Amino acid sequence: MTTGSLFDPVPTPTQPAKPSQNAPLAERRRPHTLAEYAGQQHLVGPEGVLRRYLAGGRLPSIVLWGPPGVGKTTLAHLLADELKQPFVALSAINAGVKDVREVIEKAKSRPGTVLFIDEIHRFSKSQQDALLGAVERGVVTLIGATTENPSFEVIPALLSRAQVYVLEPLSKEVLTGLVDKALVEDEILQRKNVRVAEYNALLTISGGDARKLLNLLEIVVEASPADAKTGETVITDAIVQELAQQHLARYDKGGEMHYDVISAFIKSIRGSDPNAALYWLAVMLEGGEDVKFIARRLLILASEDIGNANPNALMLAQSCFQAVTVIGLPESDIILGQTVVYLATSVKSNASYKGIREARALVREQGVQPVPIPLRNAPTRLMKQLGYGQQYQYSHDYEGNFAPQEFLPEALSGTRFYDPGHNASEQKLRERLRQWWGAKYEY
Repeated sequence: MTTGSLFDPVPTPTQPAKPSQNAPLAERRRPHTLAEYAGQQHLVGPEGVLRRYLAGGRLPSIVLWGPPGVGKTTLAHLLADELKQPFVALSAINAGVKDVREVIEKAKSRPGTVLFIDEIHRFSKSQQDALLGAVERGVVTLIGATTENPSFEVIPALLSRAQVYVLEPLSKEVLTGLVDKALVEDEILQRKNVRVAEYNALLTISGGDARKLLNLLEIVVEASPADAKTGETVITDAIVQELAQQHLARYDKGGEMHYDVISAFIKSIRGSDPNAALYWLAVMLEGGEDVKFIARRLLILASEDIGNANPNALMLAQSCFQAVTVIGLPESDIILGQTVVYLATSVKSNASYKGIREARALVREQGVQPVPIPLRNAPTRLMKQLGYGQQYQYSHDYEGNFAPQEFLPEALSGTRFYDPGHNASEQKLRERLRQWWGAKYEY
């Protein structure tokens, strides 16, 4: 169990002491103020929601959800530090119910205690239940960090008492900026004459993980000799790829390669290669991966990458998830293998996925447009007098159960979000939509 100032006799800053020069580069470069924090401007920028909470001098219980290496742990430390609150951290890998209760008991005499739980998705239901009362009464302010969808991994009762904030993958600009600043500001690297000629391999191999990126940079710099004439060490894509292969670790369900393999697995299915998909499935199973994690990713893929080109894909993926949940290993490998082959060999379409993403992006950009008067509910006399619900045409009263009318706000009339994919199933949908709507949506 890792603790912060909660267990110290005298209050201390939540930030750890300055790391030694023997610490990995990613640890040496960990920011100590929000001004140094890279990315996530939608949360901590001038108009960010977490920045507004800090300006008000308080912080609600939150869950930070995002991929590895985007700053969840660091952000938790910085938020508590900004508020000058007592801070204690637990790792869900090592902590148990006893540890949670001990923290809560000590927090009763330390108002405003921030309890950070890393990898909260690994907490069992009983461990999460132990937090409920303390979070609800405000004994502790919970900050949970997870790489998994909280809707699946955090119990509803606890989730309802916390705000979920999504940390976005770091942009290319942010990641290259981290590399450049490390070369200039790190006490060890600044002694070397290093120039990065090409960034692509560094960014690709690290997969958007800032921690992995910085540690990879350090490995490459240390292993690359300086030019005998100029004294300069030049980092190229070829050098990075060669050195990265030498340091590639075996699959570890709790480590960085976990994310590389699941990425290769999903991309193999999306690319319709059942052989590669089965290989990466085998790698995960031999590495002890949670079968529910694999099945959950198949559920997402069935809708995102196959969708209405083959609606049965989602049904099979759902059945797969239910089956592996009941059966477990070793027999679940058969069910996963069947599902993987089916999804990999299915026709593909991301039309529905693109449609909902475009619609949500428009809502975020323009706000919510007024609901057309005929579509509004009219539960009161005043609403009826204002015309709510009038002129609405009940589709089942018309031939073919269809009546042409406007369902979008006036400002968005004719806007098309769903563009059927080029496959037999969705071509039928396109023809049906064209028969109903004519030229309105240009199907």
